[in-house]
Amino acid sequence: MARKRRQIEVFSLSFLDCICCAFGAIILLFVLSKFSEPRIIENVRTDLKAELARMEKELHEIRGETVLIDRELTAKRVVQSDQRRKLARLQGALTNIEGQYRLDSRAAEAQSVITDELESAKQELTDEMRSLNAAYQRPKEDAVIGGVPVDSEYIIFVIDTSGSMQRFAWPLVRQKMKEILDIYPRVKGVQVLNDMGDYMFSQYAGNWIPDSNARRRAILERLSSWAPFSNSSPVEGITKAIGRFYAADKKISLYVFGDDFSGGLMQKVVDTIRQKNAAGSGKNSRVRIHTVGFPVLLAQPGAGQNAARFAALMRRLAEDNNGSFVGLTSLR
Repeated sequence: MARKRRQIEVFSLSFLDCICCAFGAIILLFVLSKFSEPRIIENVRTDLKAELARMEKELHEIRGETVLIDRELTAKRVVQSDQRRKLARLQGALTNIEGQYRLDSRAAEAQSVITDELESAKQELTDEMRSLNAAYQRPKEDAVIGGVPVDSEYIIFVIDTSGSMQRFAWPLVRQKMKEILDIYPRVKGVQVLNDMGDYMFSQYAGNWIPDSNARRRAILERLSSWAPFSNSSPVEGITKAIGRFYAADKKISLYVFGDDFSGGLMQKVVDTIRQKNAAGSGKNSRVRIHTVGFPVLLAQPGAGQNAARFAALMRRLAEDNNGSFVGLTSLR
């Protein structure tokens, strides 16, 4: 007899219990998770607020420290600027001191060179120069005022405009010219020529320049840039000035500024100027010839003989023509 199979119930009570338990567990987990979520979010918010407050506090502290650092930096910059200005002043003072020291050293060196060259030039005097020196007689002390007679009503300048004078002596030339003008408070006429006989102001060529303070300033200003051709010999300028402006009824002084004479025989020059300036009678009727000698060539090795010839010639001309010879010993 065949055995009957047992039928299995799929949705039995046990199966339903398991399913219900599983769903209950899921619901419980869901409820528990939903219940704790607001607390976690609140805790996170609280933590974030605390962190934000701490960071803001640190930011304020950093800003405060930055302000203090900026103030200190500004103060240090001010101190640094003051120190730089002091350093600049000290450097300027040091430069002035060094420059003064160099000038003093150069002046002493130049004076030594001038002395050596003068001694050398004296030893090389030619017979012609010795004869001129032998005939020279020193003027009496009471014949001049401060070394230069100042009784003239008209004054003429004959200025050597050679390269050596322009390069080395021109500031001193302007200074000495001003000093000479100052010892004549007022004259009736002035004239300025170079050693070649060229006039400083062509509009006054052959005529006297009327004296005034404005004219004197114009002469000194023009002298700063006046540089006509020169042959370093004052003879042409002297003879032209005497030939054009000499007058027996005028008291005239002629001032020669120079440093060199490289021309021909000095005795011939002396004789020529004696003939040009011999008209009239008595010393007061002749053009006085004064000379200011600049020691430019004495500071240049090998050129001292021409400087000595210039000094010998102009000293003789000053003596023969009632003037004075002033030999400068320095270009300062």
